Amino acid sequence: MADVTGVFLLGVVLFVACTVTAVRGTKFDGVIQASWALDHVVYDGELLKLKLDNFSGCGFASKNKYLYGKVTAEIKLVEGDSAGTVTAFYMSSDGVNHNEFDFEFLGNTTGEPYLVQTNIYVNGTGNREQRMDLWFDPTTDFHAYSILWNPRQVVFLVDDTPIRVYGNHEESGIVFPRDQPMGVYSSIWNADDWATQGGRVKTDWSHAPFVSTYREVQIDGCEWGVGMEWTAEVKRCSESQWGKEGRYWWKEKEMEALSVHQSHQLKWARAKHLVYDYCSDTARFPVPPADCKA
Repeated sequence: MADVTGVFLLGVVLFVACTVTAVRGTKFDGVIQASWALDHVVYDGELLKLKLDNFSGCGFASKNKYLYGKVTAEIKLVEGDSAGTVTAFYMSSDGVNHNEFDFEFLGNTTGEPYLVQTNIYVNGTGNREQRMDLWFDPTTDFHAYSILWNPRQVVFLVDDTPIRVYGNHEESGIVFPRDQPMGVYSSIWNADDWATQGGRVKTDWSHAPFVSTYREVQIDGCEWGVGMEWTAEVKRCSESQWGKEGRYWWKEKEMEALSVHQSHQLKWARAKHLVYDYCSDTARFPVPPADCKA
């Protein structure tokens, strides 16, 4: 009888252990969740992989929304022939008049450089594209892509090097993205109608699946209280230097503008790697947009 009891107890222990193992989450679970095509979102040990094939792309979304902060994803982009594919990492609010800050990584044929396109939507209006090549091969190792957002500026950074700044020029009548909580998203999809050489190079599905791999997704921001009163939440996230998340370091005085070193980095990145700027596209904009003048 004792032996039977021992076997029974051992079985219970093994069952519990297996159950715990089965439901144990990953390091991403506290921050994000798969948002579409769940079978294409793959957890591989400490890594997260988004897969695109000729059936579907996929994506993930943050579990919460935020008003101001800094978000970072460490990504290794699709290796080899990635023409036609786009991997996006972005922040966005909801609705027609939404705000949005985009990183879009435009795949290319083998041997040709990846291009990173950034775009900014304010109250539903975008058309603020800039494109850059990168000073490294983004397919061979992980690199950090970040968006810093506070009441004074939006900054896109690659490995902490700023590549684009959208400043607050409300004093000149230019609308700045504020007061709309934003989620954090990433996805991979087929965009061969425009992504590579204006759509001239199509996706070669014989190279599928196309996989972008994530080592880390980090969000430091003022978490928007679900069901809370809108005005109170805006006041809490906009005016306070401290909150339930701790110190709102992204709103400190030194974060309101680039440092001298960062300004030099930005000038270097634009001088060496900028390949398209909507502000210089006179065919699209015979009169430069107001935010370009600012």
